Amino acid sequence: MTVAQSVLAAGPPLLFLLLGLVPAVWSNRGLQSFRAASAGAAVLSLLMAIGSAVMLAIAGPADIVWLARSQTIPFSLGLYMDSLSVVMTLLISFIGFIIVRFSIRYLDREAEQGRFLKWMALTLGGILLFVASRNLVMLTAAWILASFGLHRLLTFYRDRSWAIWASRKKFMISRLGDIFLLAGLGLTYYTFGSVEYADLFSQSVALQQDQLLAAGTAAAMTAAETPTSPWVAAIGTLFVLGAMTKSAQIPFHSWLPDTMETPTPVSALMHAGIINAGGFLVLRLSPLISSSHLAMDFLAAIGALTALAGSVVMLTQSSVKRQLAWSTIAQMGFMMLQCGLGAFSAALLHIVAHSLYKAHAFLTSGSVLDVAAGLQQGNRPQHRSVWMLPVAIVLSGLICLGAAAVTSMNQQSTSGSLVLGLVLGIALTQLIWPSLSSRSWPTAVRGTGSAAVVGVVYFLLYRVTDLVLSTSVSHHMVAPSLFDNAIVALAGFGFLAVFGLQALMDGNSKGSSQALRAFYVHALNGFYLDVPARRITGKLWGQRGPVQ
Repeated sequence: MTVAQSVLAAGPPLLFLLLGLVPAVWSNRGLQSFRAASAGAAVLSLLMAIGSAVMLAIAGPADIVWLARSQTIPFSLGLYMDSLSVVMTLLISFIGFIIVRFSIRYLDREAEQGRFLKWMALTLGGILLFVASRNLVMLTAAWILASFGLHRLLTFYRDRSWAIWASRKKFMISRLGDIFLLAGLGLTYYTFGSVEYADLFSQSVALQQDQLLAAGTAAAMTAAETPTSPWVAAIGTLFVLGAMTKSAQIPFHSWLPDTMETPTPVSALMHAGIINAGGFLVLRLSPLISSSHLAMDFLAAIGALTALAGSVVMLTQSSVKRQLAWSTIAQMGFMMLQCGLGAFSAALLHIVAHSLYKAHAFLTSGSVLDVAAGLQQGNRPQHRSVWMLPVAIVLSGLICLGAAAVTSMNQQSTSGSLVLGLVLGIALTQLIWPSLSSRSWPTAVRGTGSAAVVGVVYFLLYRVTDLVLSTSVSHHMVAPSLFDNAIVALAGFGFLAVFGLQALMDGNSKGSSQALRAFYVHALNGFYLDVPARRITGKLWGQRGPVQ
């Protein structure tokens, strides 16, 4: 490890954390200076993240120890910058750079802009420390710190009663996630005698090897019923539950669509940064979590359910922000499904692509006015034809098979290849379907050609991501079990139904039948899955804000 690696790794989180510690009164009083400092920290953080990526390519992972563990302190203080940490640091620094600069313009002339930038900096610093931590204690502390900063951003406008009430529900669910994470931390230390990543991952690999030997090599490669310590299963499940609260998975999802009265930069930060914390937790601890088939199957099932429910509810939302929020819930469900089936590289690729897209979507959400003006002038999009849906599905399937052949991918060499194809097939269907419905051959050919290019590029990016993460996540290869195949099959049939509903709900067709109108109302209200969380929040703090 060189001094340069240490400085580049520690710079991004420390820069933002130092700004976050400035008292709000000072940040408001010296607003111009604080704005310049925030913009400078964002630029330096991004440059240092790029430098860390370069140093990783040259010198390899950096294990930075500030304070070694001892008999008095059973954990170390420092950072660990492997390929996973560097990719996430680069992503967060880039998004933070965009959001901070946007916030300076967005909140111009706002009396409390300094306070806003202070809490934005603290939140970004917590996230960056979270992805770069070298043990579970630091990870947990950074997790709680980022959550605290986000809560202060959600309550920035104190006079918005619904925003305050929704932030309290978010606070309650976040504290539940803290409990899961702290319980997992304590049980991990009890079981493995350490909280250091290096110790945990080496023992997890040894445990997986013992599982293979105990079940027999041939049987272990075809079944998921290898013996697992009940403590390891409990640890994996606790960390999965903690990840579900942060990444808005059912039944812990309701905080995300309700926290929409916050300033737009905060929405972009939540959907492009904070929401990824659950996915990163699973990726970071994948050697440990993948030792528990119970945890992996549970994660896959919840991810599939969340993806389906989120996709259906998203179709019914009239608010742009709420539609984007339910889209995020569905995308995080896909990501968790990929993790549950062992496609960790695909999950990271999903995180990066979704973060970049969703940050852009929220920061440009005001352009919906331009779209509405275009619709009033008669520039309405073509409705999707339900008769073209089977053709689009067949074409997307053929493209997936062709792209896999071109990039030399197969089920034997790729973890979670089934869900990889499912996610790509759904995306390509959404790309091809409108072009076929246009009834224009040039448009149909362009749409299908674009889908083919996207398919090949997606698989190539997956191969690159898999290479980058070759030493950072679990590559414990187990052939798909009957449960895994059933989850993917059910998800596939579920999305066929979603496509059908999308065609029926297109335009004014949602009023064509009483059954469809009733279903539309239930979906509009999120199938009432958030009722328990709302009732608990109401009992703790009283009913606030409008009932939606």
